Amino acid sequence: MNGFRRNLCQFLGMLVLAASATAVHAQETPKTLDGVTVVDAARVQQMMRVGAGVYDVRVAAEYAEAHIAGSKSLPYREKSAKSTSFDRSQDSFDLTKLPSDKNAPIVFYCNAGDCWKSYKASRLAVDGGYKQIHWFRGGLPEWRGKKLPVE
Repeated sequence: MNGFRRNLCQFLGMLVLAASATAVHAQETPKTLDGVTVVDAARVQQMMRVGAGVYDVRVAAEYAEAHIAGSKSLPYREKSAKSTSFDRSQDSFDLTKLPSDKNAPIVFYCNAGDCWKSYKASRLAVDGGYKQIHWFRGGLPEWRGKKLPVE
């Protein structure tokens, strides 16, 4: 029986190692993005006071659960890889919901870290001709960590 248990434990250990070796881990978003200003929670607050549009690009259910007070829901439907070389044709994001004034300041956020939706939305907005794109890379976790208002 002891030999059986030892062999079983070794087998299960190998399975765990194999599974972890093949698991796909989301790459963390870059720290910067060309053509975009990375902002923190304090800067987002300042921008909101002067009328900047702040967009939560997470799915509608996440927005309904909790979001930055005063932000608007504009879901980024993501199917592409979580990578700087993502294939935008696999995703869906409605730039027509943004202000028609391409010089208007805009902030995108999501869940930070390995959430790529705000990164991708920022890239698409820049490519769409928007001039004042701000990426709140810390997103809702940073906002909550600062105990700022959520709805």
